Amino acid sequence: MSKKFVLKGRRNGRSTRLLGLLATCLLITAATPAAADPRQGAAALREVMFVGNNWEGTADVIASSGNFARIGRVNVIPDRDERLREIYLNPIKLAYFLGIRNGPGEGHDQFVDDMYTTPDGSAVVVSRPSFADVVSLDLVTGRVKWRFPVSGYRSDHMAVSPDGRRVAVSASTSNTVHVLDVLTGRQVGSFATGDKPHENVFTDGGRYLWNMSIGEVNTDLDDPFWDFTKGDRRITVVDTTTFQQVRVIDMRQRLDAFGRSDLSDSVRPVAFTPDESTLYFQVSFFNGFVEYDVAADRITRVKELPENPDTSEDRRTWVNDSRHHGMSVSPAGDKLCVAGTMDDYAVVVDRATLREGAAVPASKPYWATVSGDGRSCVVSESGADQVTAIDFATGRKVVSVPVGDHPQRVRTGHVPAGWTGPATG
Repeated sequence: MSKKFVLKGRRNGRSTRLLGLLATCLLITAATPAAADPRQGAAALREVMFVGNNWEGTADVIASSGNFARIGRVNVIPDRDERLREIYLNPIKLAYFLGIRNGPGEGHDQFVDDMYTTPDGSAVVVSRPSFADVVSLDLVTGRVKWRFPVSGYRSDHMAVSPDGRRVAVSASTSNTVHVLDVLTGRQVGSFATGDKPHENVFTDGGRYLWNMSIGEVNTDLDDPFWDFTKGDRRITVVDTTTFQQVRVIDMRQRLDAFGRSDLSDSVRPVAFTPDESTLYFQVSFFNGFVEYDVAADRITRVKELPENPDTSEDRRTWVNDSRHHGMSVSPAGDKLCVAGTMDDYAVVVDRATLREGAAVPASKPYWATVSGDGRSCVVSESGADQVTAIDFATGRKVVSVPVGDHPQRVRTGHVPAGWTGPATG
């Protein structure tokens, strides 16, 4: 009996059943959608920029590059009436609320300071200084998903961890930084800081968190003689697993060692180089910035930028002790972008030589960040209610886009593809 005959005979038995099973499996596989790929099924996301309109209580969402066109708007205070009832029924909260309005708010309430979206683009997390809280807002419905009241009476700058899972917020009147789960709002840790914690930055892949405390910036005791009244100003670095201090940096000592005892040690906005080896920072009252070598723990250069002759020399007129407020570093690490807040310009600076390009006129620029494609520095013009993109390569203005009342922080984030704003506005 030949093999051919044996195989032919088996088709009439078990072989036929196996072939039928194989055909069924092939049909099932062909009919199964590509959702078997774990990357499928999640909503497609679009990279955007959120612009916080502090006095208006809204966040404009614009394209992260190109023409930076406005895509939609989020109301960041949908619970305003409820929050105001709580404040007006509590004399202490009311006193701080009015103090914020007449102090750092320049006669206005501060409704949005900082913003970051969740990794899935479903919500934006916002710190609201006048309401002393952090909220997560659903980007589809516009409703509050969770709310975290900070300790004390004012919330301030935030930072999001590199994996997008944690957000750190400064509670400026309690000298505390809270670290929250970005999806639930649950506190996962906190730590003590110097007076008036301000900027926060995650480093080393999220292993460390840096906080810069700026001290008291709302008094008229701005003459250098009264500097001792400004409080404890320092950089606090903590381990994000334990939230224990691993380093405290007193820039007063470093500035004095560099021969610049005339400069304030109130560290304002900062920018790390891409490799995190060098920190650039602005200080109160100074039209320029400082370069700090992280490993060597010393200041290496100080750059003074041009003064605007129309800027008042009365330091008491400078908002919250600022002169220049806002910095970013290009993705290549070769250029700095600086917001000359009280001098009404922004400028790109070559990092190697510290030579600045031509000043780009800007009305009270309050922040500087990097566009989604890395080609531009995006500056918020709080005095003109617009954001302006400046080309890192040429130092020239690319475009300006109108936004809401008193834009301050600008952050890159994500929204669902096709999103044009929450259903509730």
